[in-house]
Amino acid sequence: MNSRIVVLHNIHVVFNFLGSTFLVLSGILLVPLLVAILTGEIDDGLIVSAFACPAGISLVTGVVLRSVFKGDRISPVQALFICALGWLGFSAVGAIPYVIALDHSYIDSVFEAMSGFTTTGMTLFTGLDTLPRTILFWRSFTQFLGGLGILTFFLAITYQGESSHQLFGAESHKIEVRRPVPGLANTVTILWSIYTGFTICIALALMAAGMSPFDSVCHSFTTLSTGGFSPHDASIGYYTMIHHPHSVVIEYILIFGMVLGGINFLVHYRILKKDGRALWDNTEMKYWWGFILLFCLIILGERIHAVSLAEFQGLGSIEEHVRKILFQVTAIITTTGFSTVDIGSSFFGEVARQLFLVLMMVGGCVGSTAGGFKVLRVAILKNLIGREVFRLRTPRRAISSVVIDGKPVSIDEIQRVGALFFAWIVLIVVGGVVTTFLSGISGYESLSGMFSAVGNVGPSFISVQVMASFNPLIKMVYIGGMLAGRLEILPVLLLLSPRAWGSKGMMRR
Repeated sequence: MNSRIVVLHNIHVVFNFLGSTFLVLSGILLVPLLVAILTGEIDDGLIVSAFACPAGISLVTGVVLRSVFKGDRISPVQALFICALGWLGFSAVGAIPYVIALDHSYIDSVFEAMSGFTTTGMTLFTGLDTLPRTILFWRSFTQFLGGLGILTFFLAITYQGESSHQLFGAESHKIEVRRPVPGLANTVTILWSIYTGFTICIALALMAAGMSPFDSVCHSFTTLSTGGFSPHDASIGYYTMIHHPHSVVIEYILIFGMVLGGINFLVHYRILKKDGRALWDNTEMKYWWGFILLFCLIILGERIHAVSLAEFQGLGSIEEHVRKILFQVTAIITTTGFSTVDIGSSFFGEVARQLFLVLMMVGGCVGSTAGGFKVLRVAILKNLIGREVFRLRTPRRAISSVVIDGKPVSIDEIQRVGALFFAWIVLIVVGGVVTTFLSGISGYESLSGMFSAVGNVGPSFISVQVMASFNPLIKMVYIGGMLAGRLEILPVLLLLSPRAWGSKGMMRR
């Protein structure tokens, strides 16, 4: 087949499907107007325009794309393009409310929108406590959509009836896992039921703890999605600052919610089917609990070593230190990014700060809403090292393989994990160098920013004020880093390859 025909066919399929996503987005953009009605902000013409205009733009774009380009069955590679371009398009249009309502620059607004849809949680906005509630709702709502929206979106568009394994979740190169039940429709229904149900439970629990209904809804949107946006500049530390009577209860509720978001949704399904063994009967869950416990103990040990033992007298003082450390370790490893204590503050020592960078990269479990490299992949790399050591001390003819949960991991999967790990390192280093070169901040701070962006975490050792003053090129690098981290880098690299568009491999056979 002529390469030009192949390119045109691929463009038609990709952009026709993108048209459908823009039609969906046009409806989504009208949801905040319901909040504006409830809060009385509907009388503000600027707020109405902030959402009506992008909704109209999205609607027209969707209709045009659907009319001009012809659709066809989607191949797996085309699905990667659709997901990458879709999230770029969503962020480009989803940024418009910030431009109109807050008069922020478009690049800053795209940064905020990308941070929302990718559930990263980085922000360039300050003065959150005084922003219109409709805008604060939109920030949180983008993360709710991004948390499972990407997951089910990608599962749907990459579905192939003849394939024995399906991509599961937001990441384009997910470790292969089974669906909870046969059938795509059943799978999507179950995922959304679990996701929505848990989100509602978190919101109700927060309201029961005395959090306002608006804050409860916003935080529930950004907890299970592991996004981390908060209506307050001080994040969850706000409730301690205002001496909320149940701030401790709120923190424990959020710890529990973040853990739920960081766990594979197949595990949730098994638990709901009354299979409690799912919490510890596989390699990834064992590593998951082990990481949380180990890092909490190390950071607590450093804290005890650094301060007077007098600070740890009494159960109340011990509980407070343990809670603060547990909260932040959970927030980082789940890539939620909430904070009760700034990770760059004196409360955390140098060891803790280094370990936070490690946690940013590790991230949550496969099939969860969390970002990061994923716990299961860390386990695969660890077992790969063990296999290489084994091969060095045994005859060459000895057969050895990387085994996870009693099953050998395919060579293709090992190669994919290795390539992804290398791509992570390169992207973080390049982004860190660009940040340092154009901003003048320390290399350590620059690397933390890219660790956070690529890991879809949010917090870093760079303050919001400093990040907001960055050169636009740095912000673009971070936008790219957030997208690459959410899609697991390789699809973004594929998107930048002109040859990929002319590849017959993009066409279904």
